[in-house]
Amino acid sequence: LPMAFRDVNARRHIGLQQLSSLASTGRTFLGPMKSHKFIVDESTNQSTLICSAVRLIESLDLTSAAGQLLNETIQAQNKEFKTGMSTLLFLVGAWSNAVVECLQQNVPVPAIVSMMSEGLNSCCERVQCLQIPIHDVKKELCSNRVKPKAFESKTGQVGCDGLRNPRNLLCFQRAVSVPEEVIPINSSSHQGDDCHFKKCLVSPLAGFGSVASLFKAVGDKSSSVLSGSGVIASSCITPKLTHSRHFSTLGKSHFSSQQGNFQGYLSGPSADPCGCCGLGHLAMALSHGNQTSVKLLQSIAAYQQERGECSSSSQINITEIVTCCVLGLPEIYSCVSPGFVTLVSPEQATVVKHFADKPLRILLMDGDLTEQYRHLGFNRPCNVRTVLEHSSLQGGRAGDGWLNRMSDILMTFEVNLVLVKGNVCENFMERCIASRILVIGCVAQDVLCAFGEVTGAQAVTYLSQLNASCVGNGARAELWKAGDGRAMDLRELVPARISAGGIPLLTAVLTTALPSKVQLLEDQFWTLLYRLHHALKDGKVFPGGGAVELLCLSHIQVLAEQPERLGNDKAVREFPSPWLAEYKSVVLQALASGWKQYLSVVLCNTAKARSELEVCAAVDHHLQKAAACGSPSAYILEEFRRGGVLRGGSDSFPDQVTDLKVCDNVAVKTEAWRRALDLVLLVLQTDTEIITGPRRNQLLNSSVSSEFMFL
Repeated sequence: LPMAFRDVNARRHIGLQQLSSLASTGRTFLGPMKSHKFIVDESTNQSTLICSAVRLIESLDLTSAAGQLLNETIQAQNKEFKTGMSTLLFLVGAWSNAVVECLQQNVPVPAIVSMMSEGLNSCCERVQCLQIPIHDVKKELCSNRVKPKAFESKTGQVGCDGLRNPRNLLCFQRAVSVPEEVIPINSSSHQGDDCHFKKCLVSPLAGFGSVASLFKAVGDKSSSVLSGSGVIASSCITPKLTHSRHFSTLGKSHFSSQQGNFQGYLSGPSADPCGCCGLGHLAMALSHGNQTSVKLLQSIAAYQQERGECSSSSQINITEIVTCCVLGLPEIYSCVSPGFVTLVSPEQATVVKHFADKPLRILLMDGDLTEQYRHLGFNRPCNVRTVLEHSSLQGGRAGDGWLNRMSDILMTFEVNLVLVKGNVCENFMERCIASRILVIGCVAQDVLCAFGEVTGAQAVTYLSQLNASCVGNGARAELWKAGDGRAMDLRELVPARISAGGIPLLTAVLTTALPSKVQLLEDQFWTLLYRLHHALKDGKVFPGGGAVELLCLSHIQVLAEQPERLGNDKAVREFPSPWLAEYKSVVLQALASGWKQYLSVVLCNTAKARSELEVCAAVDHHLQKAAACGSPSAYILEEFRRGGVLRGGSDSFPDQVTDLKVCDNVAVKTEAWRRALDLVLLVLQTDTEIITGPRRNQLLNSSVSSEFMFL
């Protein structure tokens, strides 16, 4: 085949330059004060707001070989951890630039590969001493929180211990200044089946962490009055709250209209002001500034612990959590709702209204509900998903027979509700709506399993397989209601809630008035959820705020001073000792430069430093103090306990004081480092780019044709 090729392993390595260029677009994603990006589709002129490396990579033109490798690396990190991609993307760029500098200093490629790999392995082993067990995290974080003096019980107990009692009705956090809206669980119409769902969960966006949350226990007859300017609870708790103009959008009428509708609960763990289920402060520490999702996560943890499915030391069951994004409502309406909340058409909404207060017979289907659908067999290949087998799902006269047969089957077994994993034929959907049968497509497998367990329904692949034993009972459907009790009529799509007695499924309803922000809110929620999930799975976390990176820099200084050689490769060992010593210093400094740049960007993005020079001065200051201490890890942990490394405990930033520490995931962080360096070293070791196909003619007429040799 005709082809063109060029040498890419010159001093200005083309592949590394491409990686650096692509990675530079994600610099602003680091730190809690992230800068968002608009992705504009030129074909439709529609825009989406993103704040994650995954969404960014999906939107970039990755026609180059290096870009495709970067995409595969990002996707692999996302598939395994669902977080850590921004760190990976940044370090790819930082280490690419560092390696290019090594090449410009004539450092041999084998020396770069071997020394950087062993240097990273040594650093990953060294930072293990910074791990904090989960059972110590709560104690560590809570011990440094300032306990409010405004809340005192009759017995004189103040702070955390006095409020662990379920009888105390006020759950608060530090610096309470505004009341927090209480969003009731939307299950008031199901007295029997949803007894577990009558919980008062808290709106996450009202107060942003500096809030007071009022819960009224079921059966508690003590008076409680909520208004836009304060909170009056039972006589044993008499806080004095001030009004905030920032979080009072609902006004007094919103609260007064809900007085008769609150049927909440307050369990011991959720009443703990140091964190719902013991996870409150851990979630805040892992949020990295994403405080909008913390309250949702606390509510989910409280609910799952109430069901006995998780405890403060076990995992959160992610398979029982789904999200639903509702457009047209302010973000203050975001809440956690039991059951499955999804968006339906206005025509389907009329069917849902007809089902109000009626038990439904439910059918589950694990494929497409179309005439042409054929499943892939029982041993389905991995990573294969059928999007559409035929261009038209409408069906002509030839499909009328199929429509009639399928409708007759549903009518024969008196099915009211059908949940379909795949696509649904539009003609069949219309036929079902006319027959008052609710059919919902594109339902996740976990949702189908959850309904199957509580209703007794068994999933089928084709309707022709249906028999009486496959149909479940006890499902219910209603329109989802907002926090003020109103059902939402959003014209194009209407949120509906599907539930069943005892179902463990929870839906995080994310509301926003901006269509471009939908993807952003959903990504932020899942990122925080998986950070907490991995922290509980690992059983330990890293101190954040630059602590781990600082120890790596300190360790690299030690490695550079050691006389023994780094590198196990035969090619490296054959270098003369003077040359090897010179290479060792250059390569290790290149490795360290990636973490230095990381700290610089994080601190500059959070306005903790005015320039990279200031950050470098602070880092050098800490490195000197750590070396003088004799135990760098002990020094860094002490700085973390005092308020955070490079934040409150440094003389370089005396004005920065914080009472909320930051934590990082252990496996996520170290694996992001390894993947970033592996990608950079892989691209480094390529020496030729060979291009075949129609692009050859394009290159022949391009401005870079002189770089290629055409065959």
